[in-house]
Amino acid sequence: PLYLPGTLFIVASLITFALHKIPGDHYAKAWSTSLKVSAAASVALVFTVPMVQVFLNSGGGAAGYDQMPIVLADGVAALVGGVWPIFAPFIGGIGAAVAGSNTVSNMMFSLFQFGMGERIGVDPTWIVALQAIGGAAGNMICVHNVVAASAVVGLLGREGSVIRMTVIPFVYYALLPGSVGYLVVSSGLINLGTLIVALIAGGTVYMIRRHGGRPATA
Repeated sequence: PLYLPGTLFIVASLITFALHKIPGDHYAKAWSTSLKVSAAASVALVFTVPMVQVFLNSGGGAAGYDQMPIVLADGVAALVGGVWPIFAPFIGGIGAAVAGSNTVSNMMFSLFQFGMGERIGVDPTWIVALQAIGGAAGNMICVHNVVAASAVVGLLGREGSVIRMTVIPFVYYALLPGSVGYLVVSSGLINLGTLIVALIAGGTVYMIRRHGGRPATA
C-alpha cells in the first residue's frame, strides 16, 4: 500500500494540514468531500473490474480457446492490416466514452491493442500508447462527463448538442496521433499517415484564417 498513489496523497494532505495549520473542521470537510467522490468512483469500478477480468481471462479451458482480446486482434488484423495505428486511438476513445474512464478503457483493450501490434509486425508499445491517447480523447464524448459539465455551466437538457459539438474535436484528437503513430511505425516518410497529418494541419490553418481566432458559432 505504500506504493499506491492514494497513500502518497494521504501523507501529503497530513503534512499540509500540519504545516499550514488548517482548521480541523475544514480538513474534515475536505475528507468528507473526497470520500464521497471516491465512493462514487468505487461503485463503478466494483462492477467494471470483474467484467474486464472475465474479458481478459476468457481463454484456456478444456476447449483451449484463445482469450477474447486475442481473437478480436486476429480478426481485425486480417481486416485492416498495417494501417491499424490510425484506428487504434478510436478504439480507446470509444471504450472511454462507453465506460466513462480512460483507465477502464485501457484495462479492457490494452491486451487487444498489444495483440494487434504483434500481428501487424510493429512495436506493440506504440499501439498501446495510441490506445491510451484515444482513451483520454474519449472522455470529451463520455455521456456522464458531458452531463456533469453541462450541469455546472447551466446547460442541462442540451447534452446532445454538446456531444455533437465535441465529436469533431474528438475525431481530430484521435486522428492526429493515430496518423503520427502510423508515420512512426511505418517505413518511409511519405505514406498515408503523412497525408492525413498534412490534411489536418492544412485544415487547422484554414479554420484559423477563416474565423480569425474567433470561436465558430453552432
